[in-house]
Amino acid sequence: MNYRHSFHAGNFADLVKHALVLWLLKERQERGAVTVLDTHAGAGLYDLSGDGARSKEAEAGVARLMTAEERPPLIEALAAEVAALNPDGGARFYPGSPLLIARALREGDRYLGFEFHPPVHEMLAEALADWPAAEGRQGDGYVEALKAARATKGPLVLIDPPFERPDDYVRSAETAAAILRHDRTATVAVWTPLKDMETFDGFIRRLEEARVGRVLVAEARLRPLNNPMKMNGCTMTVINPPSGAEAAAAEICGWVAATLGEAGARAEVWRAG
Repeated sequence: MNYRHSFHAGNFADLVKHALVLWLLKERQERGAVTVLDTHAGAGLYDLSGDGARSKEAEAGVARLMTAEERPPLIEALAAEVAALNPDGGARFYPGSPLLIARALREGDRYLGFEFHPPVHEMLAEALADWPAAEGRQGDGYVEALKAARATKGPLVLIDPPFERPDDYVRSAETAAAILRHDRTATVAVWTPLKDMETFDGFIRRLEEARVGRVLVAEARLRPLNNPMKMNGCTMTVINPPSGAEAAAAEICGWVAATLGEAGARAEVWRAG
C-alpha cells in the first residue's frame, strides 16, 4: 500500500491519528517540556482543493467532521484546529502532524520532523516557518529519529510511514523497539493502515518479541476486513502509553467508526502482550 500523505490528507485515518497525537502531546505537556520526533513528516499543510481532492477521501473524513453536530471533546479539539486554518468556513486546508504539533507547542517544547523527499521537505519548511520551536529536516526518518531520540530524554515519537516500501512494517517495529530499549520513558505512537489482520499481527508480534514494554492498540475499522486490497481501517499502536490513553483512544476510534463507518464498522482498543 502506498499511503501518500498528500493524497490521503484529511481522511478518516488522519482524524484518528491526529486527534490521538494531540491528546498524547497535551498529556505529556502536563509533566513538563516535551520533544516530539516525527519520522515521516510530510508537507505539514495540505490544500484539499488540490492533490487531496482527487481521492475524495477528505470528503468522507474531515469534511464530515466539520459538519458533524455532536463531537466528543477529543474530536472537537481536532475540529478546532481545522477551523483555525479555515476562518471562512469549510475544510479546504488541513494540517498535517507537523503543523498541528507546532501550533500546540508550549515554552520549552520542541518538534523535529523528518522528510525524505526534497520537494516535500521544502513544503514542510515553509509550513513551519512561523514556528521557531518546530523544525523540519531532510533525511531517512527511521535513522534520524532514532539518532535524535538517543540525544533526547523521554521524547514523544510518531512513526507514520507512507507504506510505499515492503519493509515499512518491519522498520517501524524495529525503530520503535530501538527507541524504547534506549529510553523506557519515551512514548512511541505508530500509525498503520489496516487491510487484513495477518499483516498487522506480524507487526505486533515483532513488538512483543522485542519486549518493549506496554503496548496499547487502538483500531478503527470502517468496514469488515474482507478485502485486503482496501484500507479497511487504521490503527494507532502506542508503546509505553500514558495513563488515560485507553479511554482517549476509545473515544476517538469509537466516534470515527460510528460516524464515518459503513455497515460492520467497529472500534476496539486492546493491550498486546
